[in-house]
Amino acid sequence: MTPSPVVAVVQQPPALLDLQESVRRATNHVLTAAGSGATLIVFPETWLTGYPAWVFGLAGWRDSTAQRWHARLLEESPVLDPSGGDHDDLAPLRAAAREAGATVVLGLNERPSPSSGSLYNSLLTIGPDGRTQNLHRKVSPTHTERIVWAAGDGAGIRVVPTPAGRVGGLVCWEHFHPLARQALHAQDEEIHVAVWPDMPESHLIAARSYALEGRCFVVSAGLILSTDDVPADLLDAYRAGVGPDAPESGLLFDGGSSIAGPDGSWLVAPVFGEARVITATVPIGRRYEEVLDLDVAGHYARPDVFQLSVDRRRTTGVTFTD
Repeated sequence: MTPSPVVAVVQQPPALLDLQESVRRATNHVLTAAGSGATLIVFPETWLTGYPAWVFGLAGWRDSTAQRWHARLLEESPVLDPSGGDHDDLAPLRAAAREAGATVVLGLNERPSPSSGSLYNSLLTIGPDGRTQNLHRKVSPTHTERIVWAAGDGAGIRVVPTPAGRVGGLVCWEHFHPLARQALHAQDEEIHVAVWPDMPESHLIAARSYALEGRCFVVSAGLILSTDDVPADLLDAYRAGVGPDAPESGLLFDGGSSIAGPDGSWLVAPVFGEARVITATVPIGRRYEEVLDLDVAGHYARPDVFQLSVDRRRTTGVTFTD
C-alpha cells in the first residue's frame, strides 16, 4: 500500500556557532515533531551550526574578522562517524531518531575530520535506526560560498528508501542544475527535500518546478533567524552579509518553508515569519496519478538521444601508497 506519511519541517532558529546547543535543540525538535506523528523530519540548509552569511560581507583578502569567524565555525561544526554509526558529534540526535522511529534530514556544516581546515555544505539523512542513510555534499557552492565550503562530489546524489517513501535531496542552487535533478528523478524519487537559507520568489519557483518536473512532493525548508539569534560581536558583519536591506532588529531570514505537490501546486503554501514546526500529511499516491502525463526518467525519456553518467565515488583528491 502506498504510504501517506506525516512530514515535518523544523522552521525554528538554530544556535548559531554553538554545536552542543544546536544538537540539543535538534533533538528536542525531532521528538516534538514525532509526537505529532511525523515520520520524516526536515531541517534547513546548514541549520547546524548556522548559515555563514558574514562571508558575503567579509570577502576581502586576509580579512582578520573573517578569519576569526571561520576558525570559530570550524570549531563548532560536527565531524561525522565515517561508518555511519553513533560515534560522532550527533549521537544525541541519532538516539532521538531511533526513539522516534523517524527519518531525519538535516542541513549542516560538515567538518570531514577534527583537524580539517575546510567544510562541506552537507545534507545528512539519518534513518529510523539512527544510522546514516545518505550524506550529500553540495556539489558546487555558490558565489562567495566557495570561500567557506569545499566542492562536494557525487557520492550523495542518491534516493534512499525510508518508511515515508523514497527520499532524495539537494541544497539551494543545486536545484538550478538540470543534470543533478535528472539524476534524482531517475531514481524514482517520491519525496524530494530542498533546503535553503532564504526563500525569495526564485526559490519558490524552483521548488514548484522540481515537483512538476519530477512528479514528486518537494519539502522545502527555509531558515528562520533573527538579530537576537546572532552573537552580539558578529551581528554587524552578519547583517552586512545578509545584504543592504538587512534590518537592525528583527528577522534576518524569515522562513518560507513549504510543501509542493507533484502537479506543482502547494500542498502547504510558504510559511513566512513564524518560528514553528510545520507538519502535513503527504499522499504519495498522487505521484502515481501525475506520472501518466509526464515521467521524465521513464516514458518521457529518450535514452537513444540523451545519456547521463554520474560518478558516485567519494573523492579525496589524494591517494597515499606506503
